[in-house]
Amino acid sequence: MSDLVLGISAFYHDSAAALVADGRVVAAAQEERFSRRRHDPSFPAKAVAYCLREAGADLRDVSAVAYYEDSALKFRRVLATYAGTAPRGFGFFRDTFPAWLDWKLDVTKIVRHQLAGLGPGPVPEVRRRRHHESHAASAFLPSPYESAAVLCVDGVGEWATTTLWHGQGNDLRALAELRFPHSLGLLYSAFTYFCGFKVDSGEYKLMGLAPYGVPRYAALIREKLIDIKADGSFRLNLRYFSYLRGRAMTGAAFERLFDGPRRLPEGPLTEREFDLAASVQAVTEEVMVRLARTARRMTGEARLCLAGGVALNCVANGRIIDEQIFDEVWIQPAAGDAGGALGAALSVAVARGAERARPGSGQDAMSGSLLGPSYSAEEIEAFLTARSIPHTRLEPDPLARAVADRLADGAVVGWFQGRMEFGPRALGARSILGDPRNPSMQSEMNLKIKFRESFRPFAPSVLATDAKDYFALPQESPYMLVVSQVADARLTEAGRTGGALRRDLRVPRSTIPAVTHVDCSARVQTVGEDTNPAYHRLLSAFKEATGCPVLINTSFNVRGEPIVESPEHAYTCFMRTDMDVLVLGDFLLEKSAQPPWREEGDWREDIPLD
Repeated sequence: MSDLVLGISAFYHDSAAALVADGRVVAAAQEERFSRRRHDPSFPAKAVAYCLREAGADLRDVSAVAYYEDSALKFRRVLATYAGTAPRGFGFFRDTFPAWLDWKLDVTKIVRHQLAGLGPGPVPEVRRRRHHESHAASAFLPSPYESAAVLCVDGVGEWATTTLWHGQGNDLRALAELRFPHSLGLLYSAFTYFCGFKVDSGEYKLMGLAPYGVPRYAALIREKLIDIKADGSFRLNLRYFSYLRGRAMTGAAFERLFDGPRRLPEGPLTEREFDLAASVQAVTEEVMVRLARTARRMTGEARLCLAGGVALNCVANGRIIDEQIFDEVWIQPAAGDAGGALGAALSVAVARGAERARPGSGQDAMSGSLLGPSYSAEEIEAFLTARSIPHTRLEPDPLARAVADRLADGAVVGWFQGRMEFGPRALGARSILGDPRNPSMQSEMNLKIKFRESFRPFAPSVLATDAKDYFALPQESPYMLVVSQVADARLTEAGRTGGALRRDLRVPRSTIPAVTHVDCSARVQTVGEDTNPAYHRLLSAFKEATGCPVLINTSFNVRGEPIVESPEHAYTCFMRTDMDVLVLGDFLLEKSAQPPWREEGDWREDIPLD
């Protein structure tokens, strides 16, 4: 029997479970996909059950459980923070302190208790890993590199906010760290909050907003908020931040500095928010590039691995790659806290004597991040038959051709295939797809399908073999975590000149306007046949039908909901929106053939404002 290690992250946001067998990643999933509660922080009971089911195991087969952070050390940071700011922030301390005394101080007791209710067998030993140790392990151990520099940047774990590591073989050695309250992630979250978006989920909106503005506040941020050293280390001027004293990120001092009160959620976006987003993005990129240079100097390595919430900043990742500091950069696809479950499991597995998985040929050990549940043709057909849902079953090649033709005709397609993605990005398993050549597709999909803000860009999937013909991308980007410029040969005159039309989404800037942002950039996913053959087959069919090897790829969900997990979730989302076609495995469903959809009330009234 394999040596199984179960990894768990929970109780903050994006709880998840991962299962590792003899150092090989078997399964991983976020609890939100099963509970349908976005960013669900609760114990990941359903995700744990799935991981065990995927391995054909139960708790009796698990050798050890790995928890992704040290709650006792985190408690000491909470106490020290209050002691340093008292009596300010007493209300927040009073509200949160009982939970720490009740259960948070030793989360492993809760983990053991929750696991005990999941099935037969004794609960294995629960081993703790520090937060950034889990991030670093998730970045290096499944990477394709035998040795590399490892950089982890986020809001905060126990104390660390930025850490630099050297990975060699099975070993990870910590080299340097920056500590709370000085945090690049919290700086970015402060601007997320100030611009009216939700902290810990709206940061990607701020990143998408940045190209609409100019960084006119960047100098002020450097002067007043953050002192950046040549090596990328920094200190924040804490008088402008409120997160030490409560739940709010900013207060009156921040408002005086940046021309008035924060934007309220759902309030109108103004020139100020555009420029604030552009400014903090520019500063973030500057810090990340300097940190990357330091990582290269301290380790002497030619390859870099990234994890932590800030590693989801695709623009900063692209900037590091463009600077050619390293020959190659690999980013953990579940770079946030969900990936901590995987990193903790891998760290404990290696400590127990397992060898890192080494797929070879430059491949990583993430299986394309397709680590979640799948549904067989028999299971999907049973669901469709039980609901009397009209459908057509097709073989793989005819299905790809039929869907490609519908996409070329302007249809929006829900695409549900194989194992679900682990991490925040849809990678062609739970995706909504469209034709990138259609100039109106970006706004139509935002408003009619996703029910979200019209400024939000969509990402392209492109055949890996054709990527350099469409994007100025120096390396593959299988996990949609790198932003690059659209290739000059694909730009229109408006794309080359910019100018007064810069913010007008209706102006085609390239031959693939629906995935070209206002600064002619794109968050690219390169697709190879080895990791996702069904999606590769569809892209190839679309290229054959249109000459274009690119599709719009956005996550299969609507605003405020997690990505779909099951055929039922997918069908419900399909019927609630203006999607035209749904593909469930081998089965093709046309909206025009479906019976009328009836649902009590207006479900959109329940969409959270995030």
